[in-house]
Amino acid sequence: MAKKFARIIIAIAGALIGLARAADTAPEADGRTWSLMIEGLLATCANANFDGAAIRALRVPNREGRLTDICLGYDDVESYRELDACLGGTIGRCANRIGGAQFTIDGTTYHVTANEGENCLHGGVEGFHKKLWDFTCAENAVTFTYTSPDGEEGFPGIVRVEVTYRLADSTLTIEYRAAAAEKDTVVNLTNHAYFNLGGHDSGEVGGHVLTVRADRYTPTDSGNVPTGTLASVEGTLLDLRTPTALESRLHDAAFNGGWGYDHNYVLSGGEQPAAELWCPATGIGLAMTTSMEGMQLYTAGWLTERAGKDGAVYGPAQGVCLETQHFPNAVNCPAFPSPILRAGETLRQWTAFRFFTR
Repeated sequence: MAKKFARIIIAIAGALIGLARAADTAPEADGRTWSLMIEGLLATCANANFDGAAIRALRVPNREGRLTDICLGYDDVESYRELDACLGGTIGRCANRIGGAQFTIDGTTYHVTANEGENCLHGGVEGFHKKLWDFTCAENAVTFTYTSPDGEEGFPGIVRVEVTYRLADSTLTIEYRAAAAEKDTVVNLTNHAYFNLGGHDSGEVGGHVLTVRADRYTPTDSGNVPTGTLASVEGTLLDLRTPTALESRLHDAAFNGGWGYDHNYVLSGGEQPAAELWCPATGIGLAMTTSMEGMQLYTAGWLTERAGKDGAVYGPAQGVCLETQHFPNAVNCPAFPSPILRAGETLRQWTAFRFFTR
């Protein structure tokens, strides 16, 4: 087993060297040209139950050209395996919540793992972020593959999944592909990166400025499960259609009980970025575009204190997650776009993060 782990670590190192080489050939960052480097695209480098296909670190230049690691992560395998929060992980088979941990497809009801009260969250106890993924490497990309067996966490059918991280032109693109074999099933994929554009170890993200191009959101019940309706953001603290500092929203007891954002937005679509996040302290910004109709905005209100990488200590409100996906609980809400993947069909989706300074 130790030899197998060593081979995986060496292969991962090779992938990272390839990505670093691609970044190293880019011009020096000087406010006009850019380079960025993914330090850790971790696909289970030491154990079959380790966090799969995850972003461990992402380094981009600040306005002075100094590389800054802007993603929360851990130093050790055990933390990814044992701690919650899914830092940087690929989420599936069904991201977000399924109300009552059950759904019905063509008259057949399926009961999946309830791991958040009565509901299923992020695929169950052993979601995709805790699976062993295979991988292949290209000059500027790594593709991770995983085959989810029939009945895993209660989900029907075999699903073959590919996730490709591609680095080009100051943009990290995540491409997803999933194919259902012999049964209809539910598939909803996302990435759970926690961005802190001040640096992963810089504390709370209250100084960040966020814009979300969404006129509506999905109201929820007491378990944060969408009820199947849509509502306008107009006149609410969910209205982020103009650049908004997060400072006053993260701990306001009158807003979501002081837990900050954990809400699904109905994205407006089109060619403009669906969301833009910017940190005035470092000048680092990101513009996110996606093929998906929804985005769960999470400002880490429930991130309990824990040891992070490089000696950092993480806690509530220290990251921003932009989780692009089908709407939560969509399988139980007929008015929502369906996350059902029919046997023989292939799902394709993508999300891209373009980095900049100003």
